[in-house]
Amino acid sequence: MKLYFFKTLETILFSTKPEDKISRFSDFYEYFLSNKVIFEEGFIPKVQTLPSYAGFCQILHPTRISRPKAPTSTIALAKIIHSIAHIEYSAIDLALDASYRFKGMDKQYYADWLEVASEEIKHFTLLNTSLQELGFSYGDFPVHQNLFDAMRATDHSISHRMGLVHRALEANGLDANPFVIQKLNQVRHKDNITQILDLILKDEINHVGKGDKWWKLTKSSDEDFLMLLKGYVRFVPSLRTLNIDARIKAGYSLEELEKIQNLAL
Repeated sequence: MKLYFFKTLETILFSTKPEDKISRFSDFYEYFLSNKVIFEEGFIPKVQTLPSYAGFCQILHPTRISRPKAPTSTIALAKIIHSIAHIEYSAIDLALDASYRFKGMDKQYYADWLEVASEEIKHFTLLNTSLQELGFSYGDFPVHQNLFDAMRATDHSISHRMGLVHRALEANGLDANPFVIQKLNQVRHKDNITQILDLILKDEINHVGKGDKWWKLTKSSDEDFLMLLKGYVRFVPSLRTLNIDARIKAGYSLEELEKIQNLAL
């Protein structure tokens, strides 16, 4: 038995229940790794008008979301973990959509982004388990949909998707990771969470590296990364402390990072 690649991915991407999405992906990924999928010719992907989490998360503008400055209580710690879990859940859909929306690519392209989806599921599951140990679960606190909006804004261009979402925005997570760990170091019994964050940082360097690779392979010769960022200014933070070491491991050059730090948006 074989599965249709894009049609099956569509069902997974549009699934509105985390447990259903994760279970369906696990089965599909096993088929993919066993070369038991059929890539349909002429398949037309759907436009996703709402995030898959819209049915169980309250979506607010980022400026309306309360962010604890320190994990001084159980609920404050839960909010911090929830915000990271939301990024990881959003990243599952980003990786799935990268595989679903752009047809005619080399099989390695699909292998790369399905591997990313698999690792994002692992991250999300670990974080949600930690939330549940505190008495909470994903969906208990408000979220924003910035990553979903960036995904929608780049539906038309694979090079823009790779450059903005997977090379630029995912790299913001590399920058934030050390600061989150520093914040969590104020908490007793935080070792499990910091171990998860260490794993996420290691994997995300590889994810940004995939974005770097496929952006360079799909962009035209006159596409410039800094101009791309300026074209999507609403998604790019204006103040940044870059994780230089992690970004270089992911494919950035030191010269490029200096330009990014000095970029006026």
